[in-house]
Amino acid sequence: MLTSICGINWGDEGKGRMVDLLSRDFDVVCRYQGGNNAGHTVINEKGKFILNLLPSGILREDVVNVMGPGMVIDLKHLCNEIAKLREGGIAVSPENLKISDKAIITMPYNVLQDIMEEDRLTKATGKPYGSTRRGIAPVYADKYMKKAFRMGELLNCELLYRRLPDIIDWKNMTIKAYGFEPVSVEEMKEYFETYGKPLAKYVTDTGSYLDKAHAEGKNIMFEAQLGALRDIDYGIVPYTSSSSTIAAYAPIGAGVPNLKLTNSIGIMKAYSSCVGAGPFTCEYFDADAEKLRELGGEYGAATGRPRRVGPFDVVASRYGIRCQGADEIALTKLDVLDGYETIEICTHYELNGKIIDEFPFTDVLDYCKPVFEKVKGWNCDITGCRRKEDLPVEALDYIYLLEKLCGCKIRYVSVGAEREACIKMY
Repeated sequence: MLTSICGINWGDEGKGRMVDLLSRDFDVVCRYQGGNNAGHTVINEKGKFILNLLPSGILREDVVNVMGPGMVIDLKHLCNEIAKLREGGIAVSPENLKISDKAIITMPYNVLQDIMEEDRLTKATGKPYGSTRRGIAPVYADKYMKKAFRMGELLNCELLYRRLPDIIDWKNMTIKAYGFEPVSVEEMKEYFETYGKPLAKYVTDTGSYLDKAHAEGKNIMFEAQLGALRDIDYGIVPYTSSSSTIAAYAPIGAGVPNLKLTNSIGIMKAYSSCVGAGPFTCEYFDADAEKLRELGGEYGAATGRPRRVGPFDVVASRYGIRCQGADEIALTKLDVLDGYETIEICTHYELNGKIIDEFPFTDVLDYCKPVFEKVKGWNCDITGCRRKEDLPVEALDYIYLLEKLCGCKIRYVSVGAEREACIKMY
């Protein structure tokens, strides 16, 4: 079984929480794109863990975790993330963590580039892209310009260091153009020595490993970062990530383009949230936003930034489901709506006086207005529910309505942050 767990909306849907739960049925969990620019928060019997780079399956002792060639890896951040897990009693070793030799290394100068450009945009236009300032766009740019370093090069630093001076000279032309001090070859060597060498023991040909695992009949889960609306091709460009968050990319980003997915599980919240800049048609403001944000604890796991929030967006979700080819849905954070007597849903957009149902081109989104409908809330605590029959009728009506409006079955419903606080609908 080859299953993709992917985000339907703007990211932060609760994928890590669902991967942690569903990984009990899988032998391997593989991250296939992105870097440390988003976070997955997981709560289990060992505590609360925030994962930025490591696959969420790392919290299960019997699961092998793979970081695929589609990822970009900040060496320092990964070393620190592994250290924090070990402090929390989580074992990390080459037996349960395998890093692709083809994955790209995020360099300190990539982070500097990201910061410089966000600051320039803020000053020049007042409209930055809302980057996490962790170097993701610059390092993916380096990848496609064939001037990036790959994790496999850590296995032969002599050859790596021969490449370093020319790339540093090229990179410093950009850094100096922004008015910053150039970086040195020695600084970058120290980065590799301090944070790269400790990770070399995890580096391997993950494509070969996954191909063999599949041939042996093992169940493999592909874990995405962010959501469909942050995809570099299908998202709200330029307010996106710089990688493909789409489920169809999973085998490619994992290192096994020869394999085909068995199914795609889309993750979406019972309401909407969005961290960073860009159009967000269903957005709440003022007291409405503050109430929902506080109830949902909507602050970025990677950055701590307050997330923008709003009611469930049918138009965006239907588009995300199509992009992800979702076969079924896991609906998260339904319990956040416990205190509402009535619940709003954004069922359509209004554009130039006309009602539209299709998610439009990014530039058009700026002119769209949300069309809300209200439904009856359940106004009671559902966090103790573990069966479909335990849910109040109003909560069931809400779930079935979202199913009907989005055109995709909801199989799982999360009613709390804990690992087992989840209801299987069928």
